[in-house]
Parts: sequence; structure tokens; C-alpha cells
Amino acid sequence: MKKIFPKSLKKGDKIAVISPAGAVEPSQLEKGINLIKSKGFEPVLGENLYTKYSNGYNYAGTEEQRTKDINWALNDPEISAIWASRGGYGCQHLIENLNLKQFSKNPKWYIGYSDNTVIQSYLLKKGFASIHGQTVKTSSFGVTDESYDLTFNILKGKPLKYTLKSNHYNKEGNVEGELVGGNLALVYALLGTKYSFDFKDKILFIEDIGENFYALDRMMMSLEMAGVFTKISGLIIGGMTNMGDEKENKQYEESFDEFAYKLISDRISKYSFPTVFAFPNGHIHNNIPLILGAEVSLKAGKNVSLTFK
Repeated sequence: MKKIFPKSLKKGDKIAVISPAGAVEPSQLEKGINLIKSKGFEPVLGENLYTKYSNGYNYAGTEEQRTKDINWALNDPEISAIWASRGGYGCQHLIENLNLKQFSKNPKWYIGYSDNTVIQSYLLKKGFASIHGQTVKTSSFGVTDESYDLTFNILKGKPLKYTLKSNHYNKEGNVEGELVGGNLALVYALLGTKYSFDFKDKILFIEDIGENFYALDRMMMSLEMAGVFTKISGLIIGGMTNMGDEKENKQYEESFDEFAYKLISDRISKYSFPTVFAFPNGHIHNNIPLILGAEVSLKAGKNVSLTFK
């Protein structure tokens, strides 16, 4: 299925800011909301953006409240893009009740990562591309200006191409295909459901944070047993941070955890698809955006290039 790309934004367009998962404080979004304004766009805050509902987790409202906000943002004709305030947990609550009736007639960019992988997988199943990039809330370790600037470039319709140094775990090769994926824990959580990504001939991107090493291996094992690695044509691994035990792992605060990469490399060692490690996207300081659903050209050699067509 050829993916549908939203139209580019122009100055003055409205960007909805919603909280589909975890709760946020106004102070945590102040910088991001001011940035939207400074770029010439109008942030429109969801009714339940700052709502709090505790039910084993601090959600940004009940399932009904969060569903109401995302359906408003998806379908309101005055909204030109949707930017998630944060991830956390809770997006799986919403996908059974998403309404794309007006969205399908007027697609708009959805921006987020982490738990938002669930929403982005849903949109891809319906044929719509989205931006896997920094949320309005910056993480505790901050985020580079470039991470946001490149996201605004996508919104404005500017072309996207990345070049980076090779990593010793990389597998060389050139491949073209559609980019899918996101947060590994959510890619894993959706396996076997009707909302799971279609992996056939796709280039898969994965990243994660805060997982024990055995849990990382378990998720990779599940992908393997589900046949994902026999279907994909390429693999890109982004940030792996806060992995393992904080007291034992000397690289706990690092963006690209060496032992996490070794576990992944060992798990995919028998497969020949081109593989790129240490791509700067994920729960890391330099979280540059990707376009899920885009056709890309991946070249992995002495240097790495990722070109969005």
C-alpha cells in the first residue's frame, strides 16, 4: 500500500498538542509550546492536556478523556498537525476507538515517539505516514535544537537525508524500502495483534530505554520467533539507554549501550540484511526525526546514509 503523506504546513497553521498517554505538568511543555510559537505556528492545547488520572499509572486523563482529545485533533479541519506531549504508557487504550473519518480526507502529521509507536503503527496500517521524533516534552537529559529543527523541516516539506559514521556492529549493504517501527517494547507488544506493523520487505527501526538486558533479549527472541527477521530487508537500531542495572552498567547513561548492541548483534547474526547501529533517534539527547511509512534508501558501508524519497 502506497503511504499517504500529509501536506506541508505554512506559517499560522495550528498544531494540536495532546497527551495520549502519561500525565504532564505545564512547566514540562512550556519550552516546546513556545518553540512551536517561535516557528510561526499556533499551538492549540487539547482539553485534557494536563488532566491527571491515577489507575496503576499516572495517565493524562481517563481512556475516554484521552480518546476524546486525540479524535478531536485527528478530525478537526482547523488542525494541521498533531504533536504528542509525551509518551509513557496508555496509547494502546485508544486505538480501538480512533476515528479517522475526517482525517482520511485531510491527513495531518502525527509527531511523537516512545508509547506513540502504537498510534503510528495504527496510522501506518491505515496507510498514513507519521513522524517518529521528539515529543513536546523534553526528556530529563534534554534534547538538541537540531532534533526539533529537523522536525519542523519535515512539517515544512523539506527533504530529509542523514549521513553518519559506521559502527563496528554494522552489516554492510544497500537496500531500499519502507521504514517502519519505533520503540521496541511497543513493536513487541503489538506482535500478533491486528495493529502490528507489516514487516514484509520493510526496513525496521527499533530503539528502547530502561530495559533489563534479559528483557531486551526476550523481545528480540519474540521478533525472531514471529518471523520478523525473515521478512525485513534491513534493520536500524537507535538509542539503547538506561539498560540493565544502573549500579552494574557503566554505560547506563550512554545513548548507545555497547552490551545492548552486542545482544542484538548476536541475535541477528545469522541474517544477512544490512544493519545499522547507533542511529541518533530514541530516548536520547540527539533525537533526530524519522518518517515512518516513507520509502528510504539505506546505504551501510564505511559511512552510513539514510535518504528519504
